[in-house]
Amino acid sequence: MYSVLALLCILPIVWKIRKMFSLYLWEDLKFFFKIIRCFLKIKKSVPPRSSSGMLDVFLQHVSTRPHKTFILYQDQAYSYREVDLKSNQAAWALRHYGNLRNGNCVAVFMGNEPAYVWLWLALAKLGCPMACLNYNIRAKSFLHCFQCCKAKILIAAPELKAAVEEVLPDLIQEGVLVFYLSRDSPTGGVQSLLDKVEASSEDPIPESYRSDTTPESPALYIYTSGTTGLPKAAALTQEHVFASCIVAMLCELTSEDVLYITLPLYHSAGLVIGLRGCIQTGATCVLRKKFSASQFWDDCRKYNVTAFQYIGEILRYLCNSSKKGNDMDHCVRLAMGNGVRPEIWKEFIERFGKIRIFEYYGATEGNVFFLNYTHKEGAIGRCNNFQKLFHPFEVIKFDVEKNEPVRDLTGHCIRVARGETGLLIGKHVASNPFHGYAGNESQTEKKRLHNVLKKGDVYFNTGDLVVIDKEGFIFFQDRVGDTFRWKGENVATTEVENLVLMLDFIEEANVFGVLVPHNEGRIGMVSIKLKEGRYFDGEKMFAHVNEYLPNYARPRFVRIQESIEVTGTYKKFKMNLVKDGFNPFCIKDDLYFLDDSYRTYRPLDQQIYKDILEKKIKL
Repeated sequence: MYSVLALLCILPIVWKIRKMFSLYLWEDLKFFFKIIRCFLKIKKSVPPRSSSGMLDVFLQHVSTRPHKTFILYQDQAYSYREVDLKSNQAAWALRHYGNLRNGNCVAVFMGNEPAYVWLWLALAKLGCPMACLNYNIRAKSFLHCFQCCKAKILIAAPELKAAVEEVLPDLIQEGVLVFYLSRDSPTGGVQSLLDKVEASSEDPIPESYRSDTTPESPALYIYTSGTTGLPKAAALTQEHVFASCIVAMLCELTSEDVLYITLPLYHSAGLVIGLRGCIQTGATCVLRKKFSASQFWDDCRKYNVTAFQYIGEILRYLCNSSKKGNDMDHCVRLAMGNGVRPEIWKEFIERFGKIRIFEYYGATEGNVFFLNYTHKEGAIGRCNNFQKLFHPFEVIKFDVEKNEPVRDLTGHCIRVARGETGLLIGKHVASNPFHGYAGNESQTEKKRLHNVLKKGDVYFNTGDLVVIDKEGFIFFQDRVGDTFRWKGENVATTEVENLVLMLDFIEEANVFGVLVPHNEGRIGMVSIKLKEGRYFDGEKMFAHVNEYLPNYARPRFVRIQESIEVTGTYKKFKMNLVKDGFNPFCIKDDLYFLDDSYRTYRPLDQQIYKDILEKKIKL
C-alpha cells in the first residue's frame, strides 16, 4: 500500500518532467527540420554549379519581379531592375577606369546608402571581393584594415574626405587607386567615380568576367570591431555569403516583408544577414544612415516596415525614448538580432506590442550559430543535439585569471556541467570551418584551440562565456576579456551592468575591472551616463548594489560620463577606461567611491585616491 501511495505521489512529477522533455524535444526536432528545409530551398534557388549564388538569386529577381521595390532610402524608391542597371554601370566603369579583373579586391569606405548595394553587386559581377571598411576608422587603423585585404582600389564617400586625405600619401605610394563616389574630386590624387558610372553602359556584365570565381573564393572582408586592438579582417567566402541568408529565412522573413536596416552595412549583421536575407527572399529593405531612437517608429510607419534588425543596445534605446500614444501604431511583426537583455525584452513587448523577437548568436568569422526559436526571454538559443550533429560545439572550463582553458592531466579540456559557466567553442570540420583572418595568421592561430577533447582536433575559440541550464537553454554571460577576478571570485560584467541599469537615474552603464596596487586581480568599476535631468544618487546606488550583489561583485568606483563610447554596432569600448582606472589626477569626469562606513558612494578626490594607494583605505 505504501508503494502504491508513493507511486501516486511521484506520478505527477514524472509526468511533468516527461511532458517538459517531450515539448522541447519536439521543438528541437521541428527546428532541425526547418534548417534542412531552408538549406534545401537555398540550394535549389541557383544552378547546381553556381559559384556566385547571391548574385544569381538577385538576377533571378530582376528577371521575375523587375519592378518590385528593392530599396527604400529617404524619399527615393529603387526597383530590382534599377539597382541591376546601376550595378552594371558601376562594373563597366570600374573595369575601364580601375582596370579591375576577377579576384582584385576593392575597399569600400561609406555609410548606408543605395550606392553601397549597387557597388557590392557590381563587384560580384566582376568576381571581385569587397572589403567593408568601418567609416569610423582613421590613420593607423585605416591603413591596417586596408593592407589586410590587399585591396587595389579604395572607393570613399566624399563626406569622408578628411579621413582619406590623412592616409592618401601612403595609399598612393602603394599604387592604390582612390575614388570619391562623386561627380568631381577636390583632392589631388583622388578621382571622381559617380560621373564615370553615370556615363557607362547599362549592358549586362558577361559571366566570363567572373569565370575564375569558385565557392571558396573570397567574397567579403568584414572587420571585427577592434575594441581590444586593431580590427581583424574576417574572410567570408562566396559559399559563406550565399548560405548566410538562412538566418533571415529561419527568422521567417518573406518576400512580402519590408526590412528596416539601421545597422551599418560594413558589418555582417546589416550586410550579410539583413541585405543578403532580402536578396534571397525578395523582400524590400529600408536603409537609414544611422539608427535614431526618436525617428525609429516614424520611419516604420512611413515605409510600412514589417521587420527590423537590432543589435546590442538598440531595443533599450527604444524603451528609453519618450512614451507616445501611438507606440503600438505600426506594422512591425518581427525583430531579429542579438544582445537584448531579458528585462528589456519584456518591457519592449509590453510597450510596443506583440513583436516576435528572434534572438540569435553568431560571430562574423565564427562557426557557431544558435537561434532562440522558442522565444525564451534572455536565451540565445538551445543546446539542440540534432543541430549539433552538423555544427558541433562544446562548452569547456575556463580559467579567467590565467585567461586560458582548464586542462586535465592528459592535456585535454574539460566539459562544464549544466548550470556552470564555460567557454563556448566550435569544432573546425570541413562542413563547418573557421577560415581565419586575412593577412593575419598569428591572430588566426590565437583563435584556434588544439587537442581539445582528443589529439589532433581543432576548435574555434569564440571568446564568449555561456551557461547551459538544466532545460538546455543557452545564456550569454560575458566576453572572456571583460570578465575579471576579484577576491578569488569571477565577476561577469554583463550581470553587473544589468543590475546597475535597474536604477531609475541611470541610462547607460559600462562595467569593467581596474588594477589596484598591492592587490591581486581587478576591482569593479562602472562608467555611467545619467538620464536627462537626473542626478547621481550615491545612497540609492549603495543600497541597491548592497542588496543584490555579493561584496566582490559590487562596483567600488563610479565614473560619470556624458556619453558611453561604443562601436558602430553598439559594443562598448572598455580598453581606455581600464587604462584610466580610477585616478582623479588624470580623469576629468566626476568619480565616486563606495564607502561602506558612510553607506554611500562618496566623491573620489585626490586624497582618497592617495589613501587607497597607501592602503589606508581597505577595499
